[in-house]
Amino acid sequence: MAISKMQKVCACLFLLCMVVISFSSPHAEAAISCSTVYSNLAPCLSYLMGSSKQAVPAGCCSGIQSLYTAASTTTDRQSVCSCLKAGAASLGSSIDTNKAATLLNKCGVTVPYKISPNIDCSKVQ
Repeated sequence: MAISKMQKVCACLFLLCMVVISFSSPHAEAAISCSTVYSNLAPCLSYLMGSSKQAVPAGCCSGIQSLYTAASTTTDRQSVCSCLKAGAASLGSSIDTNKAATLLNKCGVTVPYKISPNIDCSKVQ
């Protein structure tokens, strides 16, 4: 069965519409990469791995604030959570988990869940 010229045109228009829709519709992918998370929080490492009397560096809090502002969707926040868990796991026991748990509060950021190595990132909203 031969395809008419009109059917070919309709098929091409349909494919073109699908391409346009796929680029314009919102995706569920996180816009924040782990490299972005790590670069924003790099100034915090000296505090999280240092002596207990050390103050939180200003660059740490500004990185946290920037990351908090950038993570505007649930997918972004879950992605940040996963990156943090992976980063913390790679650093092992050199991170002071008590300092990590209070760091957001010290930088003036409040989140509705407890920061811990056991957090289930899929439940982060």
